[in-house]
Amino acid sequence: MVKFGIEFVPDTDPQKIVEYSTLAEQGGFDYIWVTDHYCNRNPYIVLTAIAFATRKISLGTGVTNPYVVNPAWTASAVASLDEVSGGRAVLGLGAGDKVTLASLGIAFVKPLSAIEESTETIRKLWRGEVVRYNGKVVKFDGANLRFRPTREIPIYIGAQGPKMLELAGKIGDGVLINASHPRDFEFAVEQIEVGAEEAKRDLATIDVTAYTSFSVDYDAEKAKNKAKPIIAFIVAGCPPEVLKKHEIPVEDASKIGEALAGGNFGEAFGAVTDPMVDAFSVYGAPEDCVKRIRDLIKIGVTQLVVGSPVGPKKNSSIDIIAKEIIPEFK
Repeated sequence: MVKFGIEFVPDTDPQKIVEYSTLAEQGGFDYIWVTDHYCNRNPYIVLTAIAFATRKISLGTGVTNPYVVNPAWTASAVASLDEVSGGRAVLGLGAGDKVTLASLGIAFVKPLSAIEESTETIRKLWRGEVVRYNGKVVKFDGANLRFRPTREIPIYIGAQGPKMLELAGKIGDGVLINASHPRDFEFAVEQIEVGAEEAKRDLATIDVTAYTSFSVDYDAEKAKNKAKPIIAFIVAGCPPEVLKKHEIPVEDASKIGEALAGGNFGEAFGAVTDPMVDAFSVYGAPEDCVKRIRDLIKIGVTQLVVGSPVGPKKNSSIDIIAKEIIPEFK
């Protein structure tokens, strides 16, 4: 049975996100993922507010990274969230965005080591160990927490490239994959399985999560048009090999990137084609979205995260998902 999550970007009044979160819980969602970016509201404050307003839905960062925030601080924050939520916290951990890190003067070094070492040391801290660790990126000399969670908190690894996907298969309780098309998951699941086999793990124990760009409405055209601004930014940042996989001309993506860089957003959004929307989002009327979700499940996806924009009107789209989509899979 597939699980359903929803992503919230804390770029608006936290109370509004709390309202959306209560709707999501009432509608049968299993997870709430809050993005972590320094220019938005702090994710842990928003997650704590959500924790006090909800009762059963799992709550996680989607995702935080070990460069901006020390893994010991993350261990403390997530353990605290687990405590105040009554055991509902999950940690989404990824290498972060190289451009954002550069804007903060932080070097993007050895991402595989950073994630592997952070995962190992966070788990040690949660077990109550005094951690002395001399890794390639993470270095502790007697770090410890003065409290510990009462359970093993799941760690989900944000992964895109083959090596990070393999690592997630080795060490992650789950994998958060920013993709929406079955073609991308055929590759991703293969890489995760390589890592799982190397670590002698059963792939069935790993929550393979499609962290999608999602847009649903009873009017499929409205849903598609709402997705286009998000897709414009995705396409502009795509490596050529990904564009080639989806048969999208590199020159078309370049034009969109140039328009975005020049602040010509209307031009950029207008240049987004239907094949681009199909490649990089789950969108349309409820039956369209159900069909795509079924295709993803066949490949091995076990959690579907409804990511930005969700739909033309977020609260209405959450209601549509709750009434027309989730019941198809429960």
